[in-house]
Amino acid sequence: MAEIIQKDGTWAFDGDALRLTPGRDKNVSLLRRELGELVVPLGALAGVSFEQGRRSGRLRLRLRDGADPLTQATGGRLAEPNDPYQLTVESDRYGVAEYFADEVRNALLLDGVSPEPVDGYLLPGPPLPVSASAGDGTATFDGERVRLEWNWKTEDAKSSGGPRAIPLADVIGVEWQPAAGLENGHLRFLVRGAPVTAPPKYDPNAVELWGFKKDPLMALVAAAVQARLPHPAAPAEEDGVRPQPVVLAKEPAAENEHDALLRRLRELGELRRDGVLTDEEFALAKQAVLKRM
Repeated sequence: MAEIIQKDGTWAFDGDALRLTPGRDKNVSLLRRELGELVVPLGALAGVSFEQGRRSGRLRLRLRDGADPLTQATGGRLAEPNDPYQLTVESDRYGVAEYFADEVRNALLLDGVSPEPVDGYLLPGPPLPVSASAGDGTATFDGERVRLEWNWKTEDAKSSGGPRAIPLADVIGVEWQPAAGLENGHLRFLVRGAPVTAPPKYDPNAVELWGFKKDPLMALVAAAVQARLPHPAAPAEEDGVRPQPVVLAKEPAAENEHDALLRRLRELGELRRDGVLTDEEFALAKQAVLKRM
């Protein structure tokens, strides 16, 4: 098991999954504190990196495209302090961070995890119910419907219709855009049969965001809804019926772990001969295999 403990948070890796726990330091963002602990399966990762700086470094996880509803909903627009897949590392723990990254890389090589996109979410999204108040309203999602309520700063054209309750079955998409410069952001729900004709300021299916501290919390509502919508890369529906997921057959029980590890060594050798792995990557992966034999 590999673990790194910092003021920014604690990351632990047991060979199968990473457990990311936000720190209690005052500098840890509100979004990360609200999101809480994340368990990221190894199969959801495309890579890991560690970057050193003069005063601090940064561990970064790169997830496979489509694996996480939060990154899907935010489109990579979360600011660094709000990104749960980054960890600030103090300079006296650079060695620990490098070891941690190497252990995750070795496991990815050993398990043959593909960095390619996926067509189904591998993380569950924020727990329910989830609610956030920012900008001109409050958005709440309980798993069955989205509820939008307005405050005294909402434009009359939007608030005059009262609170909105949108059944999940009517939601066909989610847009989350942070405020940038002089441009306001928004959380907008795309509703079946309701084309977008008005800016978020006047759209009854959108909350306008003005760039204040609680704005990023709206991303949690967006992610919770996104996790329960059809995956953007899933096979197209036919006659209204979505294809059932393919269940991969398990390897024969007769094959023991020792045989599987020997087979993995042969595969690694072939990858090196084909130029897919460098000598250094092959040596690291081979060492990881031999440790398990």
